[in-house]
Amino acid sequence: MRRIAGFFLTWVAGGALAVESVIPLDDVDIDVFDKQSLRRGAETYANYCQGCHSLKHLRYSRMAHDLKVDEATLEREFLKGQAKPQDSMLSAMHAADGEAWFGVAPPDLSLIARSRPPDWLYSYLRGFYLDASRPTGVDNAFYRQVAMPNVLAGLQGTQRPVVKKGGGVEAIVDLKQMTPGSLSPEEFDAVVADLVNFLVYASEPAQLDRLRIGKYVIVLLIALAVALYRLKKEYWKDIA
Repeated sequence: MRRIAGFFLTWVAGGALAVESVIPLDDVDIDVFDKQSLRRGAETYANYCQGCHSLKHLRYSRMAHDLKVDEATLEREFLKGQAKPQDSMLSAMHAADGEAWFGVAPPDLSLIARSRPPDWLYSYLRGFYLDASRPTGVDNAFYRQVAMPNVLAGLQGTQRPVVKKGGGVEAIVDLKQMTPGSLSPEEFDAVVADLVNFLVYASEPAQLDRLRIGKYVIVLLIALAVALYRLKKEYWKDIA
């Protein structure tokens, strides 16, 4: 009976989430070889995200090397407080403080782009809307009852949900701009895309080398396969 009840509750919860997820995810173009995009995304992370979220698996020095950030820029734009180039990109917020303020400790973002697809992250960061019933004054169309405040509201502005009712169920079908931010919608979308691009890079910095070298390895394997096939035919032609 417990297993049946657990299955039923899981099925109901999944159905509820499916009803709420009526806004489709937006597509975002990711290119980890676009160093300018990664640098802009890194600056956005440092200015708007690092106050709460860490990247504990990424060091400042590794980021500077991969993104071609010179020492002066690294020190001016990224190294806050007593941080050193060899340190990990940690937040100054303690987990206990985050839990006290938001009800849950802000998660580390090192692997967020591996647990969530880029399209989801892009849509989520653009999906905040005003909700006076929430402690932070906002909720998110892609992660309901979110504890995170909309730290990018100054850039984006504010949104309201467009709610439609069908079959006795209310669902958010769209988000409409209420007040403008300091950026136009197109400029804000570009900022978020750069941030997501940086998070994808941060989830696996080695991919810059892996993807670059991988194509040469594939070409080598193909050439080796052709050579071995021709060698096999030459070896067996007299035996047959």
